[in-house]
Amino acid sequence: MRAARRPRLNRDRRPPTLRTDLKDPATEPMDDQKNPPGQSRPTPPSPAAIEPAPRRRRIVPLIVAILIVAGALAWWHPWNRGESGGTSGTPEARQGGRRGAPNPMNQPQPVHVASVTQGEMPVVINSLGTVTPLANVTVKTQLNGTLVDVAFKEGQMVRKGDVLAQIDPRPYEISLRNAEGALAKDQALLQTARLDLQRYQTLLSQDSIAKQQVDTQASLVKQYEGAVKSDQANVDTYKLDLTYARITAPVSGRVGLRQVDPGNYVTTGDTNGVVVITQLQPISVIFTTSEDNLAAILKPLHAGTKMSVTAYDHANTTSLEAGYLETVDNQIDTTTGTVKLRATFDNKESMLFPNQFVNTKLLVDVIKNATIVPTPAVLNGSSGAFVYVVKPDNTVTVRNVKTGPVDGERTSIKSGLEVGERVVIDGSDRLKEGAKITIPAEKAKAASGASGASGASATVPASAASGARHGGHRRQQPQQ
Repeated sequence: MRAARRPRLNRDRRPPTLRTDLKDPATEPMDDQKNPPGQSRPTPPSPAAIEPAPRRRRIVPLIVAILIVAGALAWWHPWNRGESGGTSGTPEARQGGRRGAPNPMNQPQPVHVASVTQGEMPVVINSLGTVTPLANVTVKTQLNGTLVDVAFKEGQMVRKGDVLAQIDPRPYEISLRNAEGALAKDQALLQTARLDLQRYQTLLSQDSIAKQQVDTQASLVKQYEGAVKSDQANVDTYKLDLTYARITAPVSGRVGLRQVDPGNYVTTGDTNGVVVITQLQPISVIFTTSEDNLAAILKPLHAGTKMSVTAYDHANTTSLEAGYLETVDNQIDTTTGTVKLRATFDNKESMLFPNQFVNTKLLVDVIKNATIVPTPAVLNGSSGAFVYVVKPDNTVTVRNVKTGPVDGERTSIKSGLEVGERVVIDGSDRLKEGAKITIPAEKAKAASGASGASGASATVPASAASGARHGGHRRQQPQQ
């Protein structure tokens, strides 16, 4: 019994999961009942097949990570990079990319070029200005009365002295006749007083009357003279009222919208008036410039030179009118550091309109034999202004230049360029020192010549073959 129990104790010390091949005697009859003698028992799994689940969970991510690293190495292939790095000295390797594609930065860049020329460069001061009329008059009535007629059309051009409107003159005509009657009466009294004064003076010489009576008569004559002058002034006043009853244009210009209609009672206190007249011919433009330009402007102006001023539209592309500088303001605006200038224009075609914003170009001087390049050719960098100069081998070099006055699309060069050199005007953003370029215009010209030659060469054999066919056909006709 002890020898039989010792092996069971040893079996009980092992893990139950590893003793799957041992059988319990108590369960053997039940297993025999479940498995009849004609059927085989299922083989229990081996210990190696039964592995813990956590170990499999650690192995699967490790396998995935190894596959990802292997795929990255296969895509990156650093061994090919090492070989290409060893041959980087060759042009093919320098132009090759990661997959053998050419490097676009080392390819010739298409650009547009222009030649450096010599000519006259105007020194122009550009500024913004406002069209300002020389006269802008609000026509008001100087009498109180009923407006009986309006003699103008809205927007009409009128001249100085033209009748614009008419106020009812009848009340003033009556007042004029009344004043004329009072004048005639006082003139008659004055004449009588003067005759009496002459008589009194004769009697005084004969010592027939007292001197006091003569002095009184002389004073009476002076009173009548004053009354006549007063009456004459009243007559002139009413005549002037009749003149004011006809409202005329004080200046030549264009009338605006009508402010009052016929039939209304107008007074001298009306703020809007009857109409507004704006002088258009001539007209002026007021613009400002920096105080730094004042010395260059005043020198020719004081010398009596008429400085040309050209007005352009809002887009600064179309010339509207040409005029000359009239005057400079008497003080500088301390808040902006600018000074106002007035230019006068004839405006015969009425291209300038009051309160219109325009661009002005004041011609100060003209530089003779200036070196000129297109404005897009001049670039700005940390070292200042520079250009890309085209060499004979179709490469570019950076050259610093000193710029002068600029006139729109042209820029004068004080130093750094010679006449006849070519500079890049378009496509410079992809260039650097020593970069290769190609000029599309020259390429197109060469391609056009080549296509013309090929077309001519293709035309000759075709025509020859066509002639041969026609000739052969003519030779076969007699045989038929």
